[in-house]
Amino acid sequence: MKRFIISGLLAGLSLTSGMATAAKIELIVDYPYPDVFNSVHEELAKRFSIKFPDYSVKFRAPTPEYESAAQQALRHAVTNQLADVSFQGLNRQRVFVDRAIAVDLTPFIKAEQDWDKRGYSDSLMSLGQVNGIQSGIGFSLSTPIVYYNKDLISKAGANAEDLPKTWDEIIALADKSRSVNPETYGMHYDWEITGNWLWQSMVFSKGGQMLDDTEKKVAFDEAIGQDSIAQMGRMVKNGTMQNYNYNEAMQLFVSGKMAVFSSSTSRLSGMEKQIGDRFNMVTGFFPVYGENGRVPAGGNVAMMFTKDPARQKAAWEYIKFVTGPEGAVVMTKNTGYFPANTLPIEDPNGLKGFYDENPNQYTAVKQLPWLTGWYAFPGENGLKITDVILDNLQTVFDKSAQPQAALQNMSKEVQKLLDR
Repeated sequence: MKRFIISGLLAGLSLTSGMATAAKIELIVDYPYPDVFNSVHEELAKRFSIKFPDYSVKFRAPTPEYESAAQQALRHAVTNQLADVSFQGLNRQRVFVDRAIAVDLTPFIKAEQDWDKRGYSDSLMSLGQVNGIQSGIGFSLSTPIVYYNKDLISKAGANAEDLPKTWDEIIALADKSRSVNPETYGMHYDWEITGNWLWQSMVFSKGGQMLDDTEKKVAFDEAIGQDSIAQMGRMVKNGTMQNYNYNEAMQLFVSGKMAVFSSSTSRLSGMEKQIGDRFNMVTGFFPVYGENGRVPAGGNVAMMFTKDPARQKAAWEYIKFVTGPEGAVVMTKNTGYFPANTLPIEDPNGLKGFYDENPNQYTAVKQLPWLTGWYAFPGENGLKITDVILDNLQTVFDKSAQPQAALQNMSKEVQKLLDR
């Protein structure tokens, strides 16, 4: 009889144990850019589950870029399949705030003790603020920079310690490199990059803006925009830049056949791996003009979508972990991005030694004083506006339209979408 009682107790304990395991919260998380972030997110999820054994992480199949990430989440909102935590582009937060999908993180932050000592500076936190709410916390940040093949530009007489400071100087250097390095190419400007980021970069670097202060009228067609589109036209006018897509141009650069490549700092780690010991590469600042010149922050934020209190608790722990010092170090060392947390940057046990040994990585960090937001167009047509700008920029780089004509058409089409 005792044997049956003990067996019953053991069975009960086994059932209870099974129930406890079943009660473990499995967070659903989605993110973009698998080629950059797969290993990073897998490592962070593993570390998080060790630190918080009651929580685990399940990833959805990642999306290729920010536009598709936003579109997928909007579809999931309709079908009640939203992820608990979603990593979205800085310029895509607005659509989730406007549609009341994003959870305001302000109450969670206020409940934390000594939040002001956690490394989340006001300026970096502002990148996750939309319409008065904290819609996200920065995970990985980037700025536009310029990559140089040091070997090619040195033959053209350039000094890696004194790189060009304007686009005209960069174009001139790329042209000279072509002339002294036979069978090589001049430059590529990564205008196709997600969210019209390098169009905004060109305009913001000269002190311009996308829309006027009312956000009802196009402003990128004013004098600064006209100068910016003309600058892009000069890149392709004499063949300094060819009409290559990103992948084609990237292969030319990493194979040592192109002198200059302007894109996001997020490309850095991938570039370095592909280049290997073929040539020496240095990075330089994205040209900024005048006191009002700025560069838009790129990258993504961790957003909370779940409305369930228990899942929100787990989601908040995950967001704090991946955006905190430990998560920042893992992310930075495995990508070209820099963290939205200041604690590891000057920590000898964090990233200080890493940046000392990897000065190319530090270029973007040194551009922080010029940082501004990545603009998100308002209204239901925000994503369509991105496509319209992309299509019109294409006509500049394939030379099917004159730069000013392309700008006028771009402005007209965007204004129509704003007026709807």
